Formats: sequence, structure tokens, C-alpha cells
Amino acid sequence: MRTTPFHSLDDYVALPRTESLALSPDGRRAVVVVATLNQDGTGHDRALWEVPADGGEGRVRRLTRSAKGESAPVYTKDGDLLFLSARPDGTAADDDPAQLWLLPAGGGDARPVTRLAGGVSSIEAVAEASDVVIISAPLLPSADTIDDDARLRADRKEHRVAAILHERYPVRYWDHDLGPDEPHLFALRLGELTEPVGAPRDDQTDADAKDAAPAPYPAFLPRPVDLTPHPGTSAATVGVAITPDGSTVVAAMQEREGRDERARLVAIDVATGAHTVLRDEPGVDNEFPVIGHDGVWMAWLRAVKSTAAAPTDQELWLGRLDGAAITEERRLASDWDRWPTGIAFTPGDDALIVTADQDGRGPVFRIGRDDTVSQLTGDDFTYSGIAVDRTTGDVVALRANWMTPPHPVRIAGDEVAVLPAPAPLPDVPATMTEVDAVAEDGARVRGWLLLPEDASAQNPAPLLLWIHGGPLNSWNAWSWRWNPQLAVARGYAVLLPDPALSTGYGLEFIARGWNSWGGKPYTDLMAITDAVVARDDIDQTRTAAMGGSFGGYMANWVAGHTDRFRAIVTHASLWALDQFAGTTDHSGYWQRIFTPEAMVGNSPHRFVRDIRTPMLVVHGDRDYRVPIGEGLRLWSDLNEHFAAEDGTSPHKFLYFPDENHWVLKPQHAVVWYQTVFAFLDQHVRGGEWVRPDRVG
Repeated sequence: MRTTPFHSLDDYVALPRTESLALSPDGRRAVVVVATLNQDGTGHDRALWEVPADGGEGRVRRLTRSAKGESAPVYTKDGDLLFLSARPDGTAADDDPAQLWLLPAGGGDARPVTRLAGGVSSIEAVAEASDVVIISAPLLPSADTIDDDARLRADRKEHRVAAILHERYPVRYWDHDLGPDEPHLFALRLGELTEPVGAPRDDQTDADAKDAAPAPYPAFLPRPVDLTPHPGTSAATVGVAITPDGSTVVAAMQEREGRDERARLVAIDVATGAHTVLRDEPGVDNEFPVIGHDGVWMAWLRAVKSTAAAPTDQELWLGRLDGAAITEERRLASDWDRWPTGIAFTPGDDALIVTADQDGRGPVFRIGRDDTVSQLTGDDFTYSGIAVDRTTGDVVALRANWMTPPHPVRIAGDEVAVLPAPAPLPDVPATMTEVDAVAEDGARVRGWLLLPEDASAQNPAPLLLWIHGGPLNSWNAWSWRWNPQLAVARGYAVLLPDPALSTGYGLEFIARGWNSWGGKPYTDLMAITDAVVARDDIDQTRTAAMGGSFGGYMANWVAGHTDRFRAIVTHASLWALDQFAGTTDHSGYWQRIFTPEAMVGNSPHRFVRDIRTPMLVVHGDRDYRVPIGEGLRLWSDLNEHFAAEDGTSPHKFLYFPDENHWVLKPQHAVVWYQTVFAFLDQHVRGGEWVRPDRVG
């Protein structure tokens, strides 16, 4: 039997990964971020690579090389390349945060553009026809200037103070504590970047550095102008755009609504810092603004906040920027029942190029200002990171599906050309086919089935039902974290279904499972599993279910409602739904989308006594989206009801003290898969339990 990189976990984590893409102003070059396994196998190094984007004779070449790595590439109007990196610049310490860097188009070494004490969080927008760049960077709440911030940080560090005083909700997000600093938007003018002759020096010596104030902000760097002084959490934006001339920024800024918040569109005059609210509606998010090439047209997403009564649509809106107002605003393509995931203007601003989930894929669409919708791609791929060539109107993007990891392509008309790339596409062990079933209410439920190449009626494969997270999500693209190719390489067939609540099938399909997660999402999963196990190349006597986040919730629900599976793996899962909402990092959302009765009725913990299937529970302690208490209570409840007198149990608990909602460290990903496959092989295939070596 042939082998692939997916037959070895060490080979798999060593595969290079293409992560993001930026297109040059002339459309001839693109830059991608490539992540490669570091020397000790405990993380990934990231570098920027240039690839020819116009189909010409150019070559792939590496642009950056540093121990700290580089990310978030963006081109300036002159073709210079901006990026973020924590690499030292000759004066910065090894543990200093990431700063903004510039790599000149004409050649030469990259150089830093900022030296902010708290670093730079992101590049938010780059003006198309001027030298203005908008960045996001944190300042401590007592700081009035970037110099104040440097002084306050130095004082906290000297006295080893880590305490955070919160005065508003929330206090943490995803896997990190919020504060003590707050996000700000800053404007920079790259034309103010000068080149000192000789090594730049700080105005203090090492001898008096401890007691002296931090050195002044370097005069040879453009001084960041704070566009959002003392913002609280409002500058934790949901999209930022800038007019081509760099005069106006439009930011989707957060406005508090009790424990929740709404996104409103705010115009910021870069010269004066004046704020003007363009669009603000209580109970509505207006976010992800995109400004056209003429600086007149603007598109954005509008979404009425969902409640327990029903989900709401993600609406695509268009309007004219007219001074400090939006005029001629209207919803585009109101009959197009899809949720945009990426938006860009065509060169003439007469249409939008949009990506969206659709039927288990993620095509590229063209939506005209006249409301016409045309689909540009019709293959079995999902597209992301779209960029429009201003000279030709072609689209350059990343493309992926379950057989192919993200890779750069160029879309010209109805032709899609694969571009040269530094990360070669790996050989995979699976074949992929589309499957569907009819749900109990007559709805079509579809998914992807990945099969070993040798699966047949004479050699039926055991089946893994792999349930996606979200739940507003679709199994339509490659995932380095949840990779079914690894299971296929070990002889399993993997079913990747999109049950009720999945995106890409319209609002009505989502509404089928709304406020009732244990209802149609569960029966949809069972219906498509029934259809797949009826195939003669699937062994219906050897099946398992697994999932993470919402998929973990569903795995828990499945465990309490059927004994058809031989094993269940539940990762980062919701267990006591009625109590979870108050401990997650976004309580307001969860309590808004459920009624109190539905939280109780759809809580898996109520059915613990009915569990008959061995479960592998997996959780990370730094998971603030589904806090560790969910995994701990699930583990406690399983042992309360099923442990023997000597404490042994058919269930297992894999715990990661330093991982978040996902397991991201390469060495831990290996342990995760080793443990999962050992558990599945024991219960699905009847093998002996083999404890992974590195768990002790």
C-alpha cells in the first residue's frame, strides 16, 4: 500500500502550510505566508514568499527570514511590503512585541516602522493612493500618549504587577485575559519614515535605564496619531476601511449594550481625528466596511441580532460616502440567501466580488450594483483571501477543499489557474464523494464522505461521523486542526455532514435547528449516517462519532440518545448548556439565542444516565469559549455514574493545561491524534488499548 504524509503524524505536522495572501498593486506579484515546523517541533516559523500572480515567467522566492517570523503582509501604493514581526531591530529586546515593518519594493533589508511599547496588533487598512496606514495597537487606559504608555508599562514591569482592574464586561476572550491595555486605532504616514545615518541611539544608557523614564519615541520613525483616544472597548473593531486618498477611515466600532455590544459604522477624519457616526442601530451590527477605488462607494454587512425566536440574515449593503454621511444606501441582492465571507470591489466599482458558503463549497460571486448575481466558480472548492487585480479585474485568492490544502489561484473569467507556490500540495490517501439524505421533515441533508482508496464491498471501512463546530459553519474546506485525511490513512471512512444550523443552505435551513440544538441537528446527523452505512463499502457494525465545540456538544447529545456507535470523542464540548452561558467569554450572545427552557431542554448533562458508549473527553484549560468547567463536570458526571469501585471507567479524559479551544502546538496535536486513534482502535476495531508514550 502506498504511503502519504498522513500515514505518519510526525510527517503530517511537518507539512508546510500556506496561510494568507496579499496582491501587489500592479497584480503581477502576490505574497503568501508559509508556516513551517520549527527545529524543536513545538511551533511554526512563518516567512513571506513571493509568487508570480499574473501567469508569467516569474519565480517563487523567499522574501523574509527571521527567528521570530513574519505575518499579515499588505502592499503599499508604491509596491513596498508591510508586515508584522517581533524580530529584533538592533535596539529591541528579544522578548519585545511585534512591530510594523517595511520591505522596500526596490530592494534592501526590511526595516521597522514602529516602536510602540505594547507592540502592533494588526494592520487594519492601507490607503490605495496615499502613504497613510492604519494600525491597531494597545495602550494602557491611563495613558494619554504613546510615551505615557511606555512609562506606565515600564513601571508595571519593574514592580512585577500583573493585576488587571476591570470596569466593564467582558474580562477575557478566546484564550487570553483582556486588559490591562485597550485597543486603539493609529494613523501613520510612511512618508515621514527617514533613514538615520549610523545606528540610531536611545537617549539613556544601560547604567541608568532602570530608574530613568523610557527613551522618547524615535524621531526617525513616523509618529503614530491616535484616532481613538481612551476608547474603552470600542476600538476592538469589526472591520476597518480607508478612502484611497487616506483622508477618511470608516471603522466598525463597538458600542456597549449591557453585557453585549453592537457594531456601528464611524467615519474618522485622519487629519483632525473627528468622529462622525455613519450608521448606528440598536440591536443591529453594521460591520466589515469596504470602500471602492473611487472613494465614493462603500459596502458593508448588516445583521439584526438574532434572538431565541429566529436567526437573522447577513445582509450585504451598499451606499455612497458623501462627506460625513452615507447616501443612497440600500440592501444589495436581497433575494440572494447567502452569507458573505469576503468582499472586494471590482476595478470600476460597478460590482462586488464576494465569497460565501454554498452547498458544501465556498464559491466566488460577482454582485452588480444592479443586484445581478453571477457565480464565477463552479468547482468543489472554497475560496478565501480574495484580492482583485486592478488592471485586469481578475481575482487572486486561496482555494481549498478536503483533498487540497489552501493554495494560491487566479480566476480569469470562468477559468481558474493554479499559481506556483512554495508549499507543494501533499499527496492524500482519500477519495472524496458527495453524499446526501432526506431528513425526517423532508429537508435535504448533505455532506462529504472521505474513503480509503481500498474501501470496497469486499473490504468495507469502519466509519467516523465527524461533526463540525460553530454551529454556524460548513464542512467545506481544509482544516489543519481537524484533518480527516489522518483517519483515512488509518483505514477509516470519514463522514463530514452539514446538519441543520449549517451555513450555505439558506436561512430556513439554519432556522430548522434554532433554539433546538438537540432536535433537527441530531436527527439530520442520524439520517445521513443511516444513508452512508447502507453503502456496501462501509462497515455499519464499526462506527464512531466525534466532534469539537458545537460538534462536541452534539457528540455529548448523541451519547445520551443512541448506543449505535462503539466510541465517541468529545472535544471542547458544552455539557451543562443551562449553566455554560455565564462562564463563557461572551455570555450575552448565548443567553440571547436561547430561551431559558431551551437551555435546559437541550442540555446534554440531563441524559448522562442513558450513556452506553465509551467516551474520550478532551479539553484545554485555556479554553475561554467553552471553559474547562464543562469538561471537568462531564468527566465528574461520567465517573459518578459509570466508574467501578476501584475507580476504573470505560471513559478517558485527555487534558491540555496550556491549550485553548483548539490544540495548536504541534507536539500536542500529535498526542491528540495518537490518543484519539488509540481510543477508536480499541473500541471500534477491538484492539488492545495502547497508551501514547508521551502522555507519561
